[in-house]
Amino acid sequence: MKLLWLQRLSCCGNTHSLLSSEEANLLFEEFEVLFHPSFSTESEEDVIERVLKGGKLDLLVVEGAVKRDDEVIKNLCGISDYVVAVGNCAVYGNIPALSEDSVFGLQYRFKEKGGILGKDFESKKGYPVINLSGCPANPEWIVGTLLRIKWKGKLDLDELGRPKEYYSSLTHWGCSRNEYFEWKVETEKLGSPKGCLFYHYGCRGPMTHSTCNVHLWNGVNSKTRAGTPCFGCTEYDFPRVNLWETKLYAGIPAELPLGVSKRGYIMISGVAKMFAPERLKDED
Repeated sequence: MKLLWLQRLSCCGNTHSLLSSEEANLLFEEFEVLFHPSFSTESEEDVIERVLKGGKLDLLVVEGAVKRDDEVIKNLCGISDYVVAVGNCAVYGNIPALSEDSVFGLQYRFKEKGGILGKDFESKKGYPVINLSGCPANPEWIVGTLLRIKWKGKLDLDELGRPKEYYSSLTHWGCSRNEYFEWKVETEKLGSPKGCLFYHYGCRGPMTHSTCNVHLWNGVNSKTRAGTPCFGCTEYDFPRVNLWETKLYAGIPAELPLGVSKRGYIMISGVAKMFAPERLKDED
């Protein structure tokens, strides 16, 4: 299977993420990598010219947001069996799109479906753009998705075109601080190994779709495990202002965990805080 990886408006963070995977070598064993800007010596223009002339491509991976008039990307998507957008910029436009109206993701611009390819785009194999959101995307999601395409030839996607295997659960699931969340015990300082980061430090774990606390970064850690709040970087509205702060109205978070009503939150959190075990309140 022939793979072509291109970068557009990008910090290259997803390539760096890929390189931190212990399984990155499998991409070069399982795929014929026609071009990657960090590994290839042949000119990008020559490779693209040859691919377009051949009229067929197995797998196109795009990293970074794209300009609306990028006809090269559009033409390559039109001849590809599968198209994968890796990272939030390629998926939603995100940071590059914040300051320029002509910048898009491949099939979205923030939460609006369309992108440069249009909302009805399907690749040759009948898939929409396969979106691997994240800033950057977790290396296991990148490698796992590409290998599943190669080995299985099919994916189960959510309504945003993201593999359900990696985006059907919340970052909150598997968080080592869940007991503190349940008893409403907030951490006293960033970086502390104890306490919840949701109530005052802006943690988006209960509202963000990812498996960061299941598929640990480098097999070792995650933001919340390191004492840093989840910033919600897999969602269309990343980045937000005041990433380190939970906006409150009358002491209640402006955004509640998904599926939790305001009334339910008030009832349960008040009781939990009152009866929280003393052992959880000890920061040392």
